[in-house]
Amino acid sequence: MGNRLSKIYTRTGDDGTTGLGDGGRVAKESLRVEAYGAVDETNSAVGMVLAVPGLPDAVRACLTEVQHDLFDLGGELCIPGHRMITPAHVERLETELDGFNDALPPLKEFILPGGGAAAAACHVARTVSRRAERRAWSLARVEDVAPDALKYLNRLSDLLFVLARVLARHETGSEVLWRHRR
Repeated sequence: MGNRLSKIYTRTGDDGTTGLGDGGRVAKESLRVEAYGAVDETNSAVGMVLAVPGLPDAVRACLTEVQHDLFDLGGELCIPGHRMITPAHVERLETELDGFNDALPPLKEFILPGGGAAAAACHVARTVSRRAERRAWSLARVEDVAPDALKYLNRLSDLLFVLARVLARHETGSEVLWRHRR
């Protein structure tokens, strides 16, 4: 494969537009750009989790796959009509989610985001993925977005919540429960 980016700056965005994967141009603040930009932010937030030393191997492997999926999902959203996320991607997330969740005690209280560096980073990734889901739904209200892409983002935030719980227990042995203050 040749160089994809031989020159980083192009000056083509100086007018407030950006290029899509199909060659079209749209405003930088378009719903499509917001959607794939939020997916990119999610990928970066997952990268922050992966940067924390000492992650369990199963979590590291799962999140590495997620990063590849998010790159594909960003590409899908960047090219109108293009499809890369399939039902198998969603099913894999559900399987991972069930596997990690089975080892946790039932959740009877709300938990506070935190619990150690990796758990806290995972909570940030979870909230960023929720934003990506909201942006994708905003786009889906006016343009075609594949249902599997939307489902993937929904499952991803659930997975990141469960992984944050796993990581809090791994790092500190427990989770911080929310106390309602009257």
